[in-house]
Amino acid sequence: MSQDLRANLKQWLESGEIRLQPLSLPQRELWENSPVPPGDIGNHICAFIEVTGHITPEDCREALRLVVERQEVLRLSFLPGKGQPFQMIRVTGTVAMNYRELPPEQHSQEALEEVMEEIFRQPFDMLRGPLYRVEMLQRGPNRQVLVFAIHHAIADGWTLGVFVQDLAGAYLQSKMSKGTPLPLPDMTYTAWAATERAAWQPGPEMDSRIKFWKEQFTEIPRLWERPADLEDRSGKLTRWASSVPPEATREIRALAKSIGVTLFNTLLTAFQITLAQWTGKTDIIVGSPVANRNYAAAKETMGYFAGVVPLRGRVNAQLPFATAAKAMQDQTMDCFANAMPFAELAKALGLALEEGHNPIFDVRFALQNHPVPDVTLPSLAFKLRMRSTGTARFDLACEVTEDGDELEVVWLYRPSLFDKTDMEELNRRYQKVLADVFHSPHTAISSLTA
Repeated sequence: MSQDLRANLKQWLESGEIRLQPLSLPQRELWENSPVPPGDIGNHICAFIEVTGHITPEDCREALRLVVERQEVLRLSFLPGKGQPFQMIRVTGTVAMNYRELPPEQHSQEALEEVMEEIFRQPFDMLRGPLYRVEMLQRGPNRQVLVFAIHHAIADGWTLGVFVQDLAGAYLQSKMSKGTPLPLPDMTYTAWAATERAAWQPGPEMDSRIKFWKEQFTEIPRLWERPADLEDRSGKLTRWASSVPPEATREIRALAKSIGVTLFNTLLTAFQITLAQWTGKTDIIVGSPVANRNYAAAKETMGYFAGVVPLRGRVNAQLPFATAAKAMQDQTMDCFANAMPFAELAKALGLALEEGHNPIFDVRFALQNHPVPDVTLPSLAFKLRMRSTGTARFDLACEVTEDGDELEVVWLYRPSLFDKTDMEELNRRYQKVLADVFHSPHTAISSLTA
């Protein structure tokens, strides 16, 4: 840090322009498990918002300014400290928005993807901030795309939905009552972080949860051996997407209802069967994200709240799918009821957090059910689409999103371990398992063919 910057920081602290706060528990786990080096892009959350209707760059900039005023994390960066940094919150923030009018040859979806990737790959300055950026791409009359990139240290998947709702609300506010700020959320991110730090102190509740997890993980099976010289240890994962057609999606939902199991546990059980077929292993641990927004006051707050819960399933080929899914549901309910900050869980189990490597699971599974709204105003419509949800602290992920009458299935994979052909094969197996168990939910899993 330069002497000039040190002097500025001292002046800002004394004037109250900035204030310092300790890391939240999710941020602490991020820094311990996936250090954030200069130029890092592996921790970017990337999305784009299709905006239909007439909106000028000036209108968009003013709406964004109001959102920056409302949401603390958009004014947040990180001050290096001994061991771990501090959150540094500014009173006033920067409106990080650019505008670009795309030529006709860049109006295609393929060309647009290339432009968005270029924007997503620009690193953030973790000290100076801001840790988000918006680029407004004009594709034609009344057709815009807002490319939104934000660092995972200040955001999660839920945050994207909050951002879209706030941006639409800010646009209306700027038109109806120019100069009037948006109301502040009921709870700021740093207030939530302080509440969580106070809650997770040694005591009977934590002791009970630690006991539960120690019983779950007397040993930790791995699905594959990682090469010691793995190159992309903390790099960005490659994305490949597919979808479950409407008829098959209706069948899966009907199956879940008929056997009395949630859609999440139906999809998860089928996924674990698929992994068992693919790897030959039957003792499988996957990590599943949780929103971690237990306080109603935090539901409209942007920030990195999300946690992860390890879920262990033992695939018994002699059981029918319906029985296996019910057992998985009981297991997930127990695990979610005993959820705790992942860094604390790893510490309690005596496991070290290593860069780009999760000490408990290799694979992540998610049913994305946080609010990702399509917002319609009298003159504008906002439609959010996610591209990447953050860090590469696992080797493989399957993220399922309910998209109208279909299920979008996104596969994220470490390119030094897997390739697109592997994902196509995994996807084929997964969709076949889902189709087979719909027709034979009470037949032994061993009868399912790969």
